[in-house]
This record gives sequence, structure tokens and C-alpha cells, in this order.
Amino acid sequence: MTETSQRRAIRKYRERLGERGMARYEVLGLDRDRDLIRTVARRLAESGPAAAHLRAAVVNATAGGSATTGGILAALRRSPMVGADLKIVRARDTGRKVDL
Repeated sequence: MTETSQRRAIRKYRERLGERGMARYEVLGLDRDRDLIRTVARRLAESGPAAAHLRAAVVNATAGGSATTGGILAALRRSPMVGADLKIVRARDTGRKVDL
């Protein structure tokens, strides 16, 4: 089967993008954010300190939270109660009798 001129043009275009380290992909978003997404993508495609700064800002904004484990343990270790030598005793009783 022969390759049509349109398919060949698309293949060559994608090859040229790949040589520059770029890739074409599709994203879904709100219609009102179309220009914003395109502007951000265009700026990220540029090389330089402005693109690096924008990339860092986007990464920080979308990080959401710490993906590492041990966050609760670290918070407990920072607690002011560390080293207080508390003796906490719990009363041990059998409770009430329940008729099932």
C-alpha cells in the first residue's frame, strides 16, 4: 500500500519535532483554558531561564502534597511532647454486659 502525501507530511513533521526533542500530544481541558494551555506549552517549549522558571512553578503548583512516606512519623518526631517521659495508664475494665 502506498503512502499518501498527507501521511508522509505528518510523518516527516513528527520526525523533525523528534529531532528537536519535541513531541506532539493531545490534552483535554476546558474550552476557556485553551489559550492558556497553548501559551504555557509554547513557553515551556522554549529553552532558557524563563521556561525553566515556568516549569518549576507549574511543578510546584501541581505537586499537591508530599508523595514521600513517613510524613506522620516525621510530624510526631517534631512534636513538643518528644522526650516528655509521659506515663499514660489506661484503666482496664471488662465493660458492661450486653445481651445479644
